[in-house]
Amino acid sequence: MNQNKIQGQIIRPFSPAIGKYKLPDETINLINNHVDEILKDQNKIEELYNGDNLAGEIKYEVKLEKDFLNQHLNEIFRSFVFNYIKSSTGKDFKSCEILSCWAVSQYENDYNPIHWHNGNISAVTYTKIPKDFGSSYKKVNVNGNIAFIHGARQLTAASVYNVKPEIGDLFIFPSYMMHTVYPFFSNEERRSISFNASLDQDTANI
Repeated sequence: MNQNKIQGQIIRPFSPAIGKYKLPDETINLINNHVDEILKDQNKIEELYNGDNLAGEIKYEVKLEKDFLNQHLNEIFRSFVFNYIKSSTGKDFKSCEILSCWAVSQYENDYNPIHWHNGNISAVTYTKIPKDFGSSYKKVNVNGNIAFIHGARQLTAASVYNVKPEIGDLFIFPSYMMHTVYPFFSNEERRSISFNASLDQDTANI
């Protein structure tokens, strides 16, 4: 049989979905301006410090305040979650609550070990990325990458999905999905914003 004439489709019913979106430039600028102001003020850094609740070996991890979220981010974050749930399950959720949201200001040698989040849905978006994550001894350079992990390596099914983030990338995924961030080598900041969300029980109980 001529392989070029074979028609068919790939069916992938057993793997969790990862949604990839793009955050608008005006939202990126809004977030960066707000986080920049926090990181200029040592009192604010200490007041909003979130590292005790997170897995990362990272100095600057700060909560984004509820007032700022309510005024600027909750609506747009819910819109992305709605699209993700609708696209991956065919459902419209009845409620979606943003449980927590924080900024991670990551520098050279900082890293996030393998971990997962609470809630039903988690997300990460990137608002600052170094021009270069540094060289590697390996053919495939994963410095500064986020790696999503699920299941075990099998024929036709990888267990790790590596992503080199770009500014504005927004990834939405089930909160139970393990993930990690590799160290990198640069004097520039790698800044990400993450949030966890809970859905109504009818939607969450697939």
